[in-house]
Amino acid sequence: MARTFVVEADGGSRGNPGPAGYGAVVRDAATGEVLAEAAEFIGTHTNNVAEYRGLIAGLRAACALDPQARVRVRMDSKLVVEQMSGRWKIKHPDMRPLAAEAKALLPAEQVSYEWIPREKNKHADRLANEAMDAGKRGRQWEPGRSAAALATAATEPVPVPVGDGASEGAAATAGEALKAPPVGWASAADLGTPTTFVLLRHGETPLTAEKRFSGSGGDDPDLSEKGRRQAQRVADALAARGTVQAVVTSPLARCRQTAQLVADRLGLDVRVDEGLRETDFGAWEGLTFAEVKERHPAELDAWLGSAKAAPPGGESFAAVARRVALARDKLIARYAGRTVLVVTHVTPIKTLVRLALGAPPESLFRMELSAAALSAVAYYGDGNASLRLLNDTSHLR
Repeated sequence: MARTFVVEADGGSRGNPGPAGYGAVVRDAATGEVLAEAAEFIGTHTNNVAEYRGLIAGLRAACALDPQARVRVRMDSKLVVEQMSGRWKIKHPDMRPLAAEAKALLPAEQVSYEWIPREKNKHADRLANEAMDAGKRGRQWEPGRSAAALATAATEPVPVPVGDGASEGAAATAGEALKAPPVGWASAADLGTPTTFVLLRHGETPLTAEKRFSGSGGDDPDLSEKGRRQAQRVADALAARGTVQAVVTSPLARCRQTAQLVADRLGLDVRVDEGLRETDFGAWEGLTFAEVKERHPAELDAWLGSAKAAPPGGESFAAVARRVALARDKLIARYAGRTVLVVTHVTPIKTLVRLALGAPPESLFRMELSAAALSAVAYYGDGNASLRLLNDTSHLR
């Protein structure tokens, strides 16, 4: 039986518009225990924007726990509840993209919305205020206790009738990066077996050899003969190690072909995850860097200078980071404690490495990642991530 979660979300602005933040909490509907919290200071925005951002964070956290779960959203924002339920039109231009982002996270039939009075939304309201207080101090919100401790201490029942077949799931938190735990190795607690991503960039294509932009918005090239040979060498190397337990791939042909060659050698099935696709490079698809510099100099400078800038008709690195982080959280929840081969592209791999290190967006331009190279990141139960390998090509020599 599918699990059922309750998402409680809220947002606020001290000035409307003014310094704003959101809070969201995910509970198990059967027991009321807290499974995840999320909160963030978002700068100067209106109450409505903050409330929508809280909703998005709550849905992301629920999706990371179990993308097949039914979700009952409870908010004290009549506007958000009525608009997301389809009973009110979304007239404000700032609300439309936020509503669209929320709707895209889970199928509509899995999500329902309920208005509740503010006094029944105290947990999310507290988180939103904590986020705004942190922003006032020039910091971002950090959880005071782990999700596991919160679950143990949960005392507020949630009156949602469900069956008795709810299964256990790993706690997860939404957002671009995993919640920041204490840095260092001071804790002696046994965190158990980490979830390990073995990150494999696909083998070469004709565009790879010519150093052309090749994302998800242009042609979908197959592997070249050299690329197929590279994939076979990866397969041999991973078979010798014998550690990979599952294979997940980007939907693009070059990754699916690489993944299938490796999976066949390992005797595993291949799972496709849309969130692992490469950046959409828009008008730059198929061009070399020199050609882009000649034809789109201003746009290229903006792109190199800000993760929020996108190629004409394409996708920004900030947008890629959001979907890659969501895909990461889903995979960690699905494959907890296992080693997963993740076959994807340059930007998603660099993004996962960047997030694991807590590095700034500009670090994407300071990493080398060769075709068919292996990298690895381990994710621990306390939220820490450890980069174990980067751009290993020894199996190709």
